[in-house]
Amino acid sequence: MTVAFWCVLIALFLPILCTSIAKLSSGRFNLRHNHDPRAFQETLESLPRRAHAAQLNSFEAFPAFAAAVIIADIVGNAEQVTQDVLAVVYITSRLLYIICYLADWAALRSLVWFAGVALIVSFFVVSV
Repeated sequence: MTVAFWCVLIALFLPILCTSIAKLSSGRFNLRHNHDPRAFQETLESLPRRAHAAQLNSFEAFPAFAAAVIIADIVGNAEQVTQDVLAVVYITSRLLYIICYLADWAALRSLVWFAGVALIVSFFVVSV
């Protein structure tokens, strides 16, 4: 399996990381909240709320990244090392995005988000 495919697997777990931060950092989560986690998450404030928002964005970004990696692999015009580097840099951008969200660095977070989108587009560009 390629590094790029491993990065897809890592990207799949980023929302779980974010929701864990949201639930655990709230100091209020217990198993009772698992009966209606969305209602609990709507009550969050500050860092836990931002972690929840990062979770939602991670779910939103995942399909485009996974599709880009798979399409680049199927087309096969890009060197594998190029695909692998793009994937690792994308995962790095997502981790930076999550850090920016948690730290409430809104402007930097937006820049990092745009970089992530540019990396997804790059998979298509290098596959032409």
